[in-house]
Amino acid sequence: MNSYHPKSLLNDLQYYITPPHDCSYLEQKSARMVFLDPAQRIDVVTLSELSRTGFRRSGDFVYRPECHLCRQCLSSRVPVADFKRNSAQKKAWKKNQDLTLKITSTQNANITHYQLYERYIRERHADGDMFPPSYDQFEKFLIQSCAESFFIELWKDDRLVCVSTCDMLDDGLSAVYTFFDPDESHRSLGVFAVLKQIEYIQSLEQPYVYLGYWVPHSRKMNYKSQYAPIELLLDGQWRRINRHLNAEEITQLGDMLMTTLPSEWNKPILK
Repeated sequence: MNSYHPKSLLNDLQYYITPPHDCSYLEQKSARMVFLDPAQRIDVVTLSELSRTGFRRSGDFVYRPECHLCRQCLSSRVPVADFKRNSAQKKAWKKNQDLTLKITSTQNANITHYQLYERYIRERHADGDMFPPSYDQFEKFLIQSCAESFFIELWKDDRLVCVSTCDMLDDGLSAVYTFFDPDESHRSLGVFAVLKQIEYIQSLEQPYVYLGYWVPHSRKMNYKSQYAPIELLLDGQWRRINRHLNAEEITQLGDMLMTTLPSEWNKPILK
């Protein structure tokens, strides 16, 4: 268990906080976001420092939840040197060995990327706040970036089937967003995309893949708990969970985080 103290450069940046608004993860909850002044240009080192203190990037915005009476948005990262695939991940890995990986800058985005993104949003997230999709939304969300961003593409012969947008950090990568061909759902492409991100960072001999926020009381986010070991930023410290949690343990963790006060939770599990 290591305490993390951000470098002084973060104190020189300008931050703002939003008014309360509806939480996009938990029903009947409000949320607030602290975000970096988008007029400030940052480099890989600064984004890496921000990521280690719980910030995420979306387009030109770098933000972190700062909510009243709730701490459920836990920054999560996979220590890739110790990662072991579970049985479902092994199956996903095996069934996708016919796919080819390509890495390209997000600045090379074209109509092929957008058409895949549009289909994914329309068929998988028609009930979400990103519907309906538009090219302007796609460009602002995934192409415009204050970071060193790139696509990890997966191809079936000459057909693009999956794209992961990632930010390079000085200690690994941050997984921003993944979209894939809805007709290929049998492939478990979301799982396979994370496994390829882990493999890529292992090849670079960097330590972490940052998966974004894990929200224990949000079922749609609980897939992140299946990557073990996983580290969570809890009360300002990166804490490691070395095994998969069961549903009861996830609920207990979420209950503990419905307060602004630090509290203890199952010391044998959190390291």
